[in-house]
Amino acid sequence: MAGFLSDVLVQGGAPGPAVDAWPYLDQAVLLRTRSPKVCMTCHWFRHHAGASGIPLLTCHLHQGLITHGEHLTSRCQGWTDDMVRQNGWAPEAA
Repeated sequence: MAGFLSDVLVQGGAPGPAVDAWPYLDQAVLLRTRSPKVCMTCHWFRHHAGASGIPLLTCHLHQGLITHGEHLTSRCQGWTDDMVRQNGWAPEAA
């Protein structure tokens, strides 16, 4: 249920240094969009704590990093709806 910045603390060091080594996704992968279907709302999107404590925005589908801000305005062809929302879970219901 990552996807919220607070989940970085829950995950701790789980992603390991491999995430830090992922390349940044470029415009060949990320497409500009004005719909609510952006990286931040995708099932594959996660926050991870980087080595310096700075949050890293990641796409586990492409195993790549997302430049800060791009997660709000871009998506890829592999975008999928958040599985948490599909299962009926909502933060206010928790």
